[in-house]
Amino acid sequence: MKTVLLNGQPITPSKVICIGRNYAEHIAELGNEMPDDMVVFLKPNSAISKNLMSFHQEPLHYEGEICLMVMDGKFCAVGFGLDLTKRTLQGELKAKGLPWERAKAFDGSAVLSEFTRFNGPADNFALTLLIDGQLTQQGGVDLMLFKPDKILELLKQDFTLEDGDIVMTGTPKGVGLIQEHAIFKGVINQGIQEILTIEWPVNSNS
Repeated sequence: MKTVLLNGQPITPSKVICIGRNYAEHIAELGNEMPDDMVVFLKPNSAISKNLMSFHQEPLHYEGEICLMVMDGKFCAVGFGLDLTKRTLQGELKAKGLPWERAKAFDGSAVLSEFTRFNGPADNFALTLLIDGQLTQQGGVDLMLFKPDKILELLKQDFTLEDGDIVMTGTPKGVGLIQEHAIFKGVINQGIQEILTIEWPVNSNS
């Protein structure tokens, strides 16, 4: 089973729960419809990775996300994640009305940083993604259609949330193709304080 680090200690998530279409400008950039209800899909434990690849049967796209870890039924820790997507395959599956898992839940598709504990509500986090030093994505809880408290409430209606489970809360605008040899840098802020930074070089051959 794949693990992530929580303040330096290994944790084994049973699953990664992903919230889709949670930022209005990202919905617009992909030409999707605004959802009436929260969009949810899952990645298995086998999707978790520390390595960023640019290719898996087809060129991959990145989506930077604020990730929240569950402990004792509430969000206790924050990390930075990249939701890797087979965009061509996803488009084909969507056009046929088929599920997205083959395009979203493949091995290595949830690239995750270490997680950092926090106290209090998860209401003032923001992310920044730089690629080769260029600002590429920026957004936070204030721009989410479904805020963390609402996400947690709705997920509990359908899922048993195990300790260590991770929720990827959606991506702001600025998604795109992963280029070979690029350097990705993800930053999580809590208010004005930078609390987490992670850097991934792209592995070209995967």
